[in-house]
Amino acid sequence: MTALIGYMMLFAIMFLLMRNKMMPIVIFVTIPVIGALLLGNGPAAIGDMINEGLSSVWKTAVLFIFSTSYFGIMNDAGMFDPIVDRLVKKAGNNVVLVTVASGIVAILAHLDGATATTVLVTIPAMLPLYKRLKISTYTLLLIVGCAMGVMNLLPWGGPIVRVATVLNMDVTELWHILLPFQVVCIVLTLVIAAVCGVVEKKRGAGQFTESELHEMESTVLDEAVVALKRPKLIVFNILLTVVLIACLCLSIMPTHSCFMIAFGIAVCVNYPGLKMQQERFKAHAGEALNMSATLLAAAVFIGVMQNSGMLDAMVEVLLAIIPDFLGRYMNIIAGFISVPVGAVLGADTFYYGVFPLLGEAATSFGVPMLDVGVAMLIGKNVGMIISPLQPTTYLACGLAGVEVSAHLKKNFGWCWIISIILCVVALIMGTMSIY
Repeated sequence: MTALIGYMMLFAIMFLLMRNKMMPIVIFVTIPVIGALLLGNGPAAIGDMINEGLSSVWKTAVLFIFSTSYFGIMNDAGMFDPIVDRLVKKAGNNVVLVTVASGIVAILAHLDGATATTVLVTIPAMLPLYKRLKISTYTLLLIVGCAMGVMNLLPWGGPIVRVATVLNMDVTELWHILLPFQVVCIVLTLVIAAVCGVVEKKRGAGQFTESELHEMESTVLDEAVVALKRPKLIVFNILLTVVLIACLCLSIMPTHSCFMIAFGIAVCVNYPGLKMQQERFKAHAGEALNMSATLLAAAVFIGVMQNSGMLDAMVEVLLAIIPDFLGRYMNIIAGFISVPVGAVLGADTFYYGVFPLLGEAATSFGVPMLDVGVAMLIGKNVGMIISPLQPTTYLACGLAGVEVSAHLKKNFGWCWIISIILCVVALIMGTMSIY
């Protein structure tokens, strides 16, 4: 009965998340509580389960709020502007350089972990060049998707935060495991961008007259956006960000503490005055608070699953139907199927619903739950841009001026192929293991 209620709860959560009719916060709070009540737990016991779940995620929630706000302020102040402008100028009419530049811009734009920021910065900046040089906009979307996936492995990225939450593990510790692989992936992203450029060039991109090549669309910035720029503070902001990243890499202090301090310094120096500081924080707090609130709500689900006996009972049922010869490859299988499964289920369902179940089952075959989480992160990291359940997919397609269905048809297969290649790279590097 316990397993049955657990699976019913899991399927109900998946169904409601996929239907997109209710906020994830509401789903993660109400359904687990109903499941716990059906198992005969009283208010006091349910409260203890929730507290257990919350105790493992509050630091991550704080991290997400201040990391998103920090990089949002850096973007407002124009820290990335000289880099983007220089890349665009250097690329000129060279198709390969344009595609590589778009990869670099997307990587830098995704430092805040916010997918909306990435597409809002990268696509409008690069789209005029793509159109002028007749490079496919689907190629731009593919490159942006790869860049976002790689940068989502940073300790304030949504996917790695979700996995760390389920594992009850410090997100920075998990990041350190993935860091060598992430560095390789950044290089591979630029290689993929270069290959895309070569393919586009063979298709005829970049073949124009000199007059056509120099006709660039002028971009008029909004006066309010220009007013936020702080060109005189670019050097300071870059140095502050370098120090921040160094502190994160060296684990000098907890990650959330680093961002809280950096945010305080950044907002005071760039935007002195109470009114301006409140406006900047409110401008970026929406997405940060939404993600943090979802994390806290997911802690209710995790707390109930792990402390009510549901997860253990569900794993026992799953173990009974998994062939023994496949069990030892659970993490590899999870990594290879992450793109299609993750695209269908969505990030919250994938990491908060499927991962705990597969992870616990894998431990019975001698595969650590951590390895399953790492494999799912690696496997799905390029799949965000092709998920019909991800709002960023629609935003990116809207900015690029293409239909979502056409984008999925063009890029789904390529994303899955790239995902499998990355899993193979991770196996070679030892980031993923065979048991």
